[in-house]
Amino acid sequence: MTDRLHILVTGSSRGIGKAIVDALAGQRVVGHASKSGGPDRIAADLASPAAAAALWNEALDRLDGRIHVLVNNAGIFEEAPIGLDEGEWLARWERTMQLNLTASAQLCRFAVQHFLKQGGGRIVNVASRAAYRGDSPDHWHYAASKAGMIGITKTIARGYAGRGILAFAVCPGFTMTGMAEDYLGSRGGEKILADIPLGRVADPEEVGETVRWLATDAPPSATGAVIDVNGASFVR
Repeated sequence: MTDRLHILVTGSSRGIGKAIVDALAGQRVVGHASKSGGPDRIAADLASPAAAAALWNEALDRLDGRIHVLVNNAGIFEEAPIGLDEGEWLARWERTMQLNLTASAQLCRFAVQHFLKQGGGRIVNVASRAAYRGDSPDHWHYAASKAGMIGITKTIARGYAGRGILAFAVCPGFTMTGMAEDYLGSRGGEKILADIPLGRVADPEEVGETVRWLATDAPPSATGAVIDVNGASFVR
C-alpha cells in the first residue's frame, strides 16, 4: 500500500496505546489522551458524553477530512467493590461504562457514518480477555464494558461488511503496562503468572503489532474476528 492511511487512536499516550501508535509508524496517525494534547495528539476527557464528538471532529480536521481507521483503546480499570455505598458503587460503574464502552460506541457510530460516505474503513476495538472470562469480584463493570465492545464489534462487522466497513477486536490479558504492574504487585504476581501458560504477561508491542495487522493488512474476510493476546491464559 503506497498511500498512507489516516488513523485515529484513542488512549495513545502510554502503554498499549503508545505501542499501537509506534506500530503504525509510516501511517498518518492522530492520537488521543485525556489531558495532554500536541501536534499529533488531541486532548479529550471521554468521561464527558460530549467529548467523543469533539474528538472525532478535531481528528477529521487534522486528517484533512478523511479517516480510514478508528482504533478504540482508551479505557480505565477501576475497582468497584460491592461493599461500597450505593452511590459510589454506581458512580464507578457508570464512569467505567462511559469511558470504556459508551465513548467507544459513539466513536464507532461516527466512524460508520463517515465510512459509509467514503466507501469503507476499518475499526479495531481493544477489549480484554475479561469480556469472555470475566474478571475479579471488584471488576464486574470492567468485564461488562469489554464484553459490550465485543458485541459492538461483531454487530458492526455483520451489519456493514457489504459496504466495505470492517470491524475487529483484540482481547489482551495482562499486559506489562503501569496499570498491570500495580495490579500484579497488589495481588501476588506469582499466582497470576502461574495462570498464564506462556509464563509471562504480554508486552505492549505484541498487542500493538496485532492491532497494526488488523488495521492495515488483515483480509476483509476476517471481519468480525477477535484475536486473543493473553499467553493462552484463556482460550476459546
